[in-house]
Formats: sequence, structure tokens, C-alpha cells
Amino acid sequence: MDMLLFDNIDKLGRIVLTAAMVYVLIVLITKVSGKRSTSQLNNFDWIVTVMIGSLGASTILLENIPFIEGGASIIVLYLLQFLVTKYAAISPQFSSVILSEPRIVFYQGQYLPEAMQAERLTRQELDCAMRSEGIHSLSDIEAIVFESDAKLTVISKSKSSALADGEVQVSETIANLT
Repeated sequence: MDMLLFDNIDKLGRIVLTAAMVYVLIVLITKVSGKRSTSQLNNFDWIVTVMIGSLGASTILLENIPFIEGGASIIVLYLLQFLVTKYAAISPQFSSVILSEPRIVFYQGQYLPEAMQAERLTRQELDCAMRSEGIHSLSDIEAIVFESDAKLTVISKSKSSALADGEVQVSETIANLT
């Protein structure tokens, strides 16, 4: 109970100095690694980000982890993320193994219960995505897609092409998902 607010000045100084060093390291590596490390995250990117945060915190707070060891582990994770995403960009087979595929969860006026259940989505979540796009009627929607980065994309019928007989043509962006 005696260390509740303060232990000693040496520990505090180490934490402050290590926190500043870890911060600079992560900012620099994030800048070098590019937008991917801070963009909309898919599952793979999210896991790496959580791991980097955990390593950063451990390096800052745990005395038995020197900055060089913690920094090296953070650099290795960034490097692995770079290599995996680089290879995923050139290999569709590898990409399909590590990244989830987009999935249609609502199509031409119908909720798709099996797809929604597989993705653990509720009608309320789809309705929220519609409202955030300013759409208030199910009949105005061609499809709702659950994207690889866990975002819901609402594709309205007004954005798709209308045929002469009033039928709506499936947009190219979702044609390969149906």
C-alpha cells in the first residue's frame, strides 16, 4: 500500500525517459511504414497494432525489459507487418488466407440472415449504417456489404445503373460478391 502513489524517483525517471523513447520510436516507425499502419484496420492490422501497444507499455513499465529489447521487438513487428502486407498485395492466394473477404449482408430489399449470423451482425447495426448514409428506406438500397475492415458499406439504388424497364442493374463493385 505504501507504493500506491509513488515508489522512488529512479523508477519514475526511467519510466518518463523510456516512455519518451518508445513514443519517438513508434512515431518514426509508423511514419516510415506508411499509411497502412494507421489506416482503417483489418483483423491482421488490428492484432499487430494491439501487440505493438502491449510491447510499448511493457517496455515503458517493466524494469526487466531494456529499451533496446522492447524497441527491437516493436521494429520486428512493424517489419513483419510490412512484409506480410507487401506479399498479400502481390499474391491473391496469400491475401485470401490472412484477410477476410467482403460479404453482402443485405441485398435488393432482403436481409441475408445466414450472412448476418456468420458475421455476427444485427439488423440494428445495418439500420445504423443506413441512417449514417442518410437512407431511411430499405427499398432505396441495392446492397449492404460488410467490408474486410469491418465497416458497413451501403450501396444505394440511386448509385447503381437503372435499366430501361425499371430494373436495377447490380453495380460492378458488388457483382463479384453475389
